[in-house]
Amino acid sequence: MKIAVIYGGKSGEHEVSLVSAASIVRNINTAKHDIILIGIAKSGKWFLQNETECERVRADAHAALTVAEDADALVSIVPGGGTEGLRTKKGTLPVDVVFSVLHGTYGEDGTIQGLLDMTGIPYTGCSTASSALTMDKEKTKQIWRESRLPVLPHVCLKQRDRVNGNGESLQKLMRQAETEFGYPLFVKPCGTGSSVGASKVSKETELEAAVAEAFRWDDKILIEPAIDAREIECSVTGNSVSGGEVTAYTPGEIKPSHTFYDYDAKYTDPNGAKLCIPADLSAEQLDVVRKTAVKAYETLDCSGLSRVDFFIDRKTGNLYLNEINTMPGFTSISMFPKMCEAAGLSYADLVELIITEGLDRYKARRALKTSRN
Repeated sequence: MKIAVIYGGKSGEHEVSLVSAASIVRNINTAKHDIILIGIAKSGKWFLQNETECERVRADAHAALTVAEDADALVSIVPGGGTEGLRTKKGTLPVDVVFSVLHGTYGEDGTIQGLLDMTGIPYTGCSTASSALTMDKEKTKQIWRESRLPVLPHVCLKQRDRVNGNGESLQKLMRQAETEFGYPLFVKPCGTGSSVGASKVSKETELEAAVAEAFRWDDKILIEPAIDAREIECSVTGNSVSGGEVTAYTPGEIKPSHTFYDYDAKYTDPNGAKLCIPADLSAEQLDVVRKTAVKAYETLDCSGLSRVDFFIDRKTGNLYLNEINTMPGFTSISMFPKMCEAAGLSYADLVELIITEGLDRYKARRALKTSRN
């Protein structure tokens, strides 16, 4: 089977993708599959990578992928082309399935999923609709709340609040968040991952700068209370719509050494956080986390994989859903594969499962009617 691993991308998480994808490439069973690498530059252009790039990262456990921008290797895509819908100057680039390792904008937000759906190429992970929905933190929280799942309150600020009424609407919403929640607060873009653009605010004089930073990354942002919380995560796999078992794995806990689990703590500081698997919770609490993770996943019609993130209030013990990541970090030390491994699913078997689930979801969708004739 020919597997096209697509990585890089036009997002603030481009560099994270290079590391995650390299780790996945090292764990694809090459006795069963041929690997094709397609790197997306920060400009958004797609480039077929030389075979030596795959060989390089498979031979070095610490190597990250790169994106070579060779004009002769530019990749185009033909809507309706099916598994032969990818093209280069040399002709058709047939693939059986795309393994998308794109984090954040243009990767987890339904854009590439919609493009692949229009082309007719199977792909891993969530569908177009679920990807778009889960990338929007506000809409995700609204659906969870409607489903009676526990989430923290929030105030949503939109770009229009900055430009209409000379910013009076924005100021009013900021004061509302201060009054309802008090300090400290979290300010975060609605549509980014890896804590990109997020800030913890301890006093009023910091709030406007944090809001301005979040608006650099998205046109809609959230302000939430920053409770004194433990950070719990849970890996989930399965096709919640088309059938098959949805599985939640051993929950883990993040113990950051930074003010919060920010981008640097996740990816650049080797001492940024301690990862504890399983989380130091009772058997009953671990079961509640797993069951809540499955319900959160199924409520959003997720498929393939996701990491569901929680807060546990240290003062009250209350459990809250924080967010869901449909393409979580996938390095060898990332929480998602490590939580699966703790439950007995090896990294290589996890990769194979994700490929299989992507193909199963594609087959189920292809069996549906799209025309009356």
